[in-house]
Amino acid sequence: MLKLDLSANTSKRTIDCIAEEVPLQITINNTHSFIIWCSPSQFKELTVGHLLAEDLLYSVDDIENLTVNQTHHTCQVTLKPNINLKDRIKNQRIGTRIIPLIKTSTSAYQQDNKLVAVQTNLTIKAQTIIDAIDQMNEKAHGFKETGGLHDSGIFQADGTMVAFSEDVGRHNTVDKVIGEGALKRIDFSKCFLIITGRVPGDMIYKAAKAGLPIVASVAAVLNSGVTSAQKANITLIGFVRNKHMNIYTCTQRITL
Repeated sequence: MLKLDLSANTSKRTIDCIAEEVPLQITINNTHSFIIWCSPSQFKELTVGHLLAEDLLYSVDDIENLTVNQTHHTCQVTLKPNINLKDRIKNQRIGTRIIPLIKTSTSAYQQDNKLVAVQTNLTIKAQTIIDAIDQMNEKAHGFKETGGLHDSGIFQADGTMVAFSEDVGRHNTVDKVIGEGALKRIDFSKCFLIITGRVPGDMIYKAAKAGLPIVASVAAVLNSGVTSAQKANITLIGFVRNKHMNIYTCTQRITL
């Protein structure tokens, strides 16, 4: 790599760390396959989290077997015999990042009737969110090396981290931590989610599907995120930086 420094009017050859992206092929029952571009880590967690968000899994108990080939970037999922995969594919949600050209709003997840309100009595201290982000920053080795990764973490009400991920895609990080939490049988209703990217409605859908009542980001929220958070009864927080945060919905869950 050639590094230019215009302030000093210099240039030099050096080595740089670059974030890696690979195609993960997920196959269900040897019949239904698709590819997700992602960082080469936590393939199992990404697969479980994504299938839960897309209504192809209702719980991890639906899985008969799951095999990951790290070298060839594949994940083979076998569902239990009593599950009708064709019905699930037919009835899966339409609020994905790939939206067909139909005569309705392109923000399909905002009108998705499957967006169920999260029910919980959870409250957490604002300082706990700040401390959680500090924990994530300490674990974000990939971002420190490359500057090209997003992070997500799931934390219990006392600030204990129960899941963490890094990925080139911010949606992938959410799938990964939800998948990790589901595999650990974590009670999501007593946890909160921290992410580093912008928060659209599609990401709120993933949190609502898992039952996570609080979503906070160091970045901005989008209008679709606010709309979906209101419908899903999720506390949505943005711009968590330097002891400040903006709480857009369900403010009663955050205490000083």
